[in-house]
Amino acid sequence: MALAIKRISTHVLDTALGKPAQDVPVRLERQDTSGHWLLLGSAHTDQDGRCGQLLPDDKVLPAGIYRLTFDTADYLAAQKIDTLYPWVEVTFKVRDGESHFHIPLLLSPNGYTTYRGT
Repeated sequence: MALAIKRISTHVLDTALGKPAQDVPVRLERQDTSGHWLLLGSAHTDQDGRCGQLLPDDKVLPAGIYRLTFDTADYLAAQKIDTLYPWVEVTFKVRDGESHFHIPLLLSPNGYTTYRGT
């Protein structure tokens, strides 16, 4: 039997300020077979810009299409900075046998980068 995913984490770094992005709202969703998005969990980044686990502790999830949504407008508005991107959505595919995803976000007011971390 293939392993189900057990952990999805993220780390947001404010590249304009050169520091972790604290208190960024983040949502985790999974796409169902009809194409609708189901909310699985949400959190705010901590003082180090991290959400260590976005899945509820009792969840083990199957392969599929997932999405992290970062509310960048609220974070940057708190810094009195306007942004081109009011939120960032990162959609990714989980395959059978994968058990951990770490999706970092490098953020600035007019751009962002993401990648699969470890």
